[in-house]
Amino acid sequence: MNVTLSPRALMSLLANGPKAIDVLETALGTGLLDALEPGPARLGDLAHRFGVRPLRLYKFLDCLESLGFVERTEPDDDITSARYRAVPGLRDAVAAVVGPDAVERDRDRYPWRVLHGRLAESLRGEVSMSDDDFAWPPQSDEQTAEFERSMAVGLGPVIETAHRHADRLWSDRKRLLDVGGGDGTLAAHILDDAPALHADVYNLPAVAPLVEATRLRRGHPDRLGFVGGDFFAEPLPSGYDAMAFVRVLHDWPNDVARRLVEQAYAALEPGGLLVIGEEFRTPDRLAMQFFWSYFLIGVDSCVSRLREVDFYTGLLAEVGFERVAVLPGAWELICGYKPYGGA
Repeated sequence: MNVTLSPRALMSLLANGPKAIDVLETALGTGLLDALEPGPARLGDLAHRFGVRPLRLYKFLDCLESLGFVERTEPDDDITSARYRAVPGLRDAVAAVVGPDAVERDRDRYPWRVLHGRLAESLRGEVSMSDDDFAWPPQSDEQTAEFERSMAVGLGPVIETAHRHADRLWSDRKRLLDVGGGDGTLAAHILDDAPALHADVYNLPAVAPLVEATRLRRGHPDRLGFVGGDFFAEPLPSGYDAMAFVRVLHDWPNDVARRLVEQAYAALEPGGLLVIGEEFRTPDRLAMQFFWSYFLIGVDSCVSRLREVDFYTGLLAEVGFERVAVLPGAWELICGYKPYGGA
């Protein structure tokens, strides 16, 4: 449904946000979305199938239509003959947002209510997140572990794209260093697709037990390793023909992002591959970033900056990488290769 809402209509939907989530959770839980997506489905048939009252279902479906999630045709005066079809992908999208493993549910665990109703004071610097609530970078082993666990929840789109392009990325690679690679979840998925690859996660020493748990749980005891270190305090380890920055560079200013890419170039073997995975700045990604944009209003040490894809492609080319490409997927991946003559 390609209809642009007026600002007033959009404001009405925003004001009724909790009710909209209630509608979506109900549509998912009852199985209604499974019936609507293949469509078209007749109102009378839907009411009979799900044991609900037709006129009440008609109004329920009006709620879904107002959100732009279903398309309706009503051929005559008989309301039960109205036919509905969900927009493609709706069921999976609703499950991803309000299902038990939703990223949004995970993010809601953060103490955002410290700011709620006090944003004006927060903008002036009078209200902030305490270091006990959220510190960036994390200041304790407990905070580090919780942050890495939370970040692993949102890796699905990166994992999908890496899987989609596995042959292109890893078929001729031997050793991968996943810089800031969290608890090793992404590296383990990459190893599933690349049986000849060995992957090490490079992260703060406090993360080592998390990677060890992933190594044992995911069945890669000999191919998933850990290298402790701090990329602000020391050069990146050498001896790798592939490196990855996934959801790392957006947390730092432009000059820091450049310095990290330069470190990767210096450390990689000639012909080495660099992969960058970020949420690039688009209307969709800004919408999905809404929680962090809101929450981090109360944090001065972290920006979580969405950049245009051209920033990264241009940066890789300027540093010296060749064959820079954007690989399509749920989240695009950027890749580039250090030339064989590169110092």
